[in-house]
This record gives sequence, structure tokens and C-alpha cells, in this order.
Amino acid sequence: MQVFTDASNLAAAHPDLTETSHHIAVRSGTDVTGYVDALNGDLEALGATARTGGLRAGGDMVVTLNTLSVILTLMLVAIAALGVLNSVLLDTRERVREIGVHKALGMTPRQTIAMVITSVVATGLVAGAPGVPLGVVLHSWVIPAMGDSAGLRFPTSVITVYHAAEVLPLALGGLLIATLGALLPAGWTARARTATALRTE
Repeated sequence: MQVFTDASNLAAAHPDLTETSHHIAVRSGTDVTGYVDALNGDLEALGATARTGGLRAGGDMVVTLNTLSVILTLMLVAIAALGVLNSVLLDTRERVREIGVHKALGMTPRQTIAMVITSVVATGLVAGAPGVPLGVVLHSWVIPAMGDSAGLRFPTSVITVYHAAEVLPLALGGLLIATLGALLPAGWTARARTATALRTE
């Protein structure tokens, strides 16, 4: 729990308050690196140090929360892609003879890959449509809960981060995940030998 304020605001409540840090805002155009180096030269005798970015992004705790959010997102994307991979793999195994017939009639490996991937396009788009509003609602619930567990109360500006221009790319996320999950089965199907596929029951 940290409060950043001028020490004079706390003088009445804590007359003997000892400051442990100072946050300095420099004027626009100041050479920050040179300023910090010069300040450290004067502070060395006192056993203190100066560094830049003391208030960046809310401090180290917010950086930690952002990192956890990224890891959680990557895990969810990986799980979703593996689910798509499993479904497409089962579907292509059931249709292997049909695909063999198409190959015998002249379908190229590139066309086979396109056929398998396009079979999940509609599903990806339909999944993305409700997924975006659900994701926004989940974000507005999870992020404050993560902050509360760390003793942080985030302002609305930190929680309300999705704008109209970002909704469409997020909606296409379902399509991207579906495509990623279908790539491996599509590659396996394209490499399958026509004779082997035709003999499969």
C-alpha cells in the first residue's frame, strides 16, 4: 500500500514523519539521464540513489499484474487452439476417404490446406462475436480482483481500456485462434498419400 503525496499534506497528522523518497518532475526538454547522474554524484555521500521512472505505470506491482495478464492470455489462447486442433483432427480423420477422392480428382496440397482451414472460419467468427463482450466483462471483473489481492484500487481509466477501434480486431481473435488450431491438421491432410486415403474406411 503506497500513497504518493507532498510531505506537507501529512505534517498535521505526522509531525515527526520522515520522508523515505522524493519524486521529482523535471521540466520539458531536460536531459533526464544527465540530471540523474549529477544528482547521484551529490547523493553518494548520503547513501541515497536517484533513478528514473519511479511512478511509471503505477509501479512494480502493476508491471507484475500486466505480466500475469499476458501469461494468462497466452495460456487461454493455447488451450483454445489445442481444442480447435483436436476437433479439426477428428473431423479430417472422419473425412479422410472423401479427401482422398478429392486428391485423386486433382486437388493440390495447397487447396487441401485451404479447404481444412476454411472449415473452421465460420466457427471462429461466430465464437469471436460473443467472445468479445464476454471478455470485456471478464476483464472488468478479474483486473479489480487482482488489484484488491495486491492492495491496489485501480481507477476507472485503468479498467476501462477497450475502445470501439479495438473491438473488431478482438472479434477477429476467434478467427485467428481457429486458423492456428487448424494449421497442423491441414498440413497433415495435405501430406497424406492419395492411395492411403482411398483405402481408409
